[in-house]
Amino acid sequence: MPASPLGAATMSEFPYQIRRLGPDDVALMRRLNVMFGTAFGEPETYNLNPPDDAWLRRALAKTDVIVLAALDSDEPVGGLVAYELDKFEQPRREVYLYDLAVVAAHRRRRIATRLIQALCEIARTYGAWTIFVQADIGDDAAIALYQGLGEREDAIHFDIAIRPFRASREEG
Repeated sequence: MPASPLGAATMSEFPYQIRRLGPDDVALMRRLNVMFGTAFGEPETYNLNPPDDAWLRRALAKTDVIVLAALDSDEPVGGLVAYELDKFEQPRREVYLYDLAVVAAHRRRRIATRLIQALCEIARTYGAWTIFVQADIGDDAAIALYQGLGEREDAIHFDIAIRPFRASREEG
């Protein structure tokens, strides 16, 4: 799938290009990961052990993986990664917005909102009925953004480590 510009804003309204990444955008994905690492304050997570080009090409070729970049010229100043999920309780889909970040110097310019709007356009074509996202407690900017776009649902998030599994006494 070729990378494509999204959104109809003119340059005077919104000076950034929103673009969906495809399998030929490995170099741009690497730059986007550097941006994510910086924006999240987690450079080691995003850059210490990067996947090889073949891995990135395969991931960017998947139709259920959605990567959008907001570009200032050719430089990513914002981006998101989302995943389409088929549901089993009803014949419908949801989209999970996993990563969303904007470079500090470019914040408060509606880049995150435009990225989410572009994601909504894509999700609609997939037949998705909702996009869900989580925000960390204390990330007031993200919480305010998401509250302005959707309805809040409180949940508790758990990371379950993948390690040799041993049944607990309660499980027998």
